[in-house]
Amino acid sequence: MKKLSLLIALVLLLALPAQAAQLKFKNVSVHDPSVMCAPDGRFYIYGSHMQAAWSDDLVDWKMFSKLDKCNLQPEYAVEFKEALTWAETGTFWAPDVIRLSDGRYYMYYCCCEGSKPLAALGVAVSDSPEGPFENIQILLKSGEPGYDATVYPNAIDPCVFFDADGRLWMVYGSYSGGIFLLELDPETGLIREGQEPYGLHLLGGNHSCIEAPYMVYNAETGYYYLFLSFGGLGVNDGYNMRVCRSKNVEGPYEDAQGHSMLDCACKPGNFWNNDDIAPYGVKLMGGCQFVPLSGENSEKAAIRRSPGHNSVWFDPDTGRWFLIHHTRFASTGDRYIVETREMWFNDYGWPCAAPTRYVRDDQLPEGQAFEAAGAWKLLWHGQDVNTVEHTSAEAAFAEDGGVTGAATGSYALDGEGGIALTLDGVEYRGHCSIGYDDDQDEFVSTFTAMSEDGRTLWGVRATGQ
Repeated sequence: MKKLSLLIALVLLLALPAQAAQLKFKNVSVHDPSVMCAPDGRFYIYGSHMQAAWSDDLVDWKMFSKLDKCNLQPEYAVEFKEALTWAETGTFWAPDVIRLSDGRYYMYYCCCEGSKPLAALGVAVSDSPEGPFENIQILLKSGEPGYDATVYPNAIDPCVFFDADGRLWMVYGSYSGGIFLLELDPETGLIREGQEPYGLHLLGGNHSCIEAPYMVYNAETGYYYLFLSFGGLGVNDGYNMRVCRSKNVEGPYEDAQGHSMLDCACKPGNFWNNDDIAPYGVKLMGGCQFVPLSGENSEKAAIRRSPGHNSVWFDPDTGRWFLIHHTRFASTGDRYIVETREMWFNDYGWPCAAPTRYVRDDQLPEGQAFEAAGAWKLLWHGQDVNTVEHTSAEAAFAEDGGVTGAATGSYALDGEGGIALTLDGVEYRGHCSIGYDDDQDEFVSTFTAMSEDGRTLWGVRATGQ
């Protein structure tokens, strides 16, 4: 009888509908993650507070350093004493690591107390991407006598990169006088002589809430893309990721509406006013929530807040782009995790980030194809520095290419992953993919798109259809 009961139970179990394959991401808390890929293919991210982690796939991460167990430099208080003393702090902010021609790893670190633009930015070196990093010297200081915080940059948030001609640069800065650019010596990693003390001003000023510059070059479009974070970084402060571009590494940089980013600054005396800067830059992502539709799970709908301080990885072997950033959630306050999203450049030459987190190709369900017809959750990110999340609205995509509901219009697929939409008279171009909806624990059809004037639209197809 016992065997028969077990057999009946097994039959009933097999008769139940297949459950969604639930992915469990191995998350880490690295604030301001800056990505670097070592020659062996392992990815490293470095962040504030001496946080660092590694991954073999950009999906699952393992922490290997933080301030109370600082493998990047166990004697950091001694090794970086000069910078910490100048900044009157024990705090390290967002670093960046690059491997130069001598095969060694150069970490551009910064120390800042935070309540005032008193900072030191320096460089250290190691034979290993995991450290220990030994200090070389301080490169820049902010807050010296004669320093005007409305004009000069806070010496933090470095991003070091090679341009298309092999020249080495550092873009940096935050709040205060804005974002600046300096050329470096590729042999030593130090600042080249003959430049203005802080370098070339690219944007910002009068204490604009703009920070976290990150520069990449796309050989296909011929543009340098300067990624930025606008707003405050707290869970309720509206952090959001933006981008502008230029054919010349030294600018001038513009957004999709043709605004010169040199004009992006708070009005004199109107310090820390986000309304002054909100019209500038192409907004890629801000606080958001995909609202569950009828029949979907409503208990796990995450409210993402203040996503930002991103870095970017381009895979030269596959031609794929990835956006790596930290995110906070309304349910967990100022706690944060690292998220990776795949990114594509649309027909207008602007990057569009996926609405769902990146998963490896071997994690995707075999044979699942993109499905357009059905109920969709559409989410527009807007142009504001939003302290409250933007939410999705329901739309119906018909087999014949029509769209009704939250927007009216049409869509068309090109058969190669591209999607074109015309909604309420606005044309969008973007990319389709299969993504993992971690609110619903299912793989679903998704798209990311942008209008010619820089309006970002995300779509996630409803589950259970």
